[in-house]
Amino acid sequence: MNRKIKLAVLDMDGTLLSNEHQISVQNKQAVKKALQNGVEVIIATGRSLPAVDMFAEELELNDFIITGNGSEIWHLHGPELIERSSLENEMIEMMWKIRNKHGANHWAASVGKVWKREMPENLHEHEWLKFGYDLDSAEIKQAILEELQQYEELEISNSSPLNIEVNAKGVHKAKAIESVLQRKKISFEEVMTIGDSLNDMSMIKAAGTGVAMGNAQQEVKDAADHVTSSNVEHGVAEAFQYFRII
Repeated sequence: MNRKIKLAVLDMDGTLLSNEHQISVQNKQAVKKALQNGVEVIIATGRSLPAVDMFAEELELNDFIITGNGSEIWHLHGPELIERSSLENEMIEMMWKIRNKHGANHWAASVGKVWKREMPENLHEHEWLKFGYDLDSAEIKQAILEELQQYEELEISNSSPLNIEVNAKGVHKAKAIESVLQRKKISFEEVMTIGDSLNDMSMIKAAGTGVAMGNAQQEVKDAADHVTSSNVEHGVAEAFQYFRII
């Protein structure tokens, strides 16, 4: 057993989940064995809680869970909200105008709801956590990025090569994990993180053991300490075995 790693933090889409959005038997067994061996396992995802809690239940997790790229930290017992970090409504209004300008598909997470290809009539009546663009071309993505990068109030990442995800500045997975670690009295050196996209970069760089999936974006692989196999090849289970936590 690798006694150095006390906590494993897993991304969901493109990492723990297959392309059919399922957890393989191999990954499920690896998580179960890690827990039995005393290694804690939590999820850190761009999804909102209602879109991920069923997977936590499937894995029999009952600990912290990080959602919305770090905009919310929950404890699954309850569930109980631990922390929340919101976007300014003016930023949401600006990003909605950019969406309309470029005719892009979008989604936006407010407290209690994820809006897909629609928005409420009055944006200012809601508390917003994240805004995302789902794009058809690299050219449009670059044009939108150049506009967004003019605003210092934003934290910009992605969860796939042709999307853009935006949180409030300073809101990312590593910051949320740090908050969890303070509660657990664990250091980042004792953490293994596994992910595939730019919204995983902060936690992969911060962890003592940062792992990129075989299907990860190249920039993520370059930042990682280790590259495991892909999400369709049970890369999470392989990483657990490689670092001897199972």
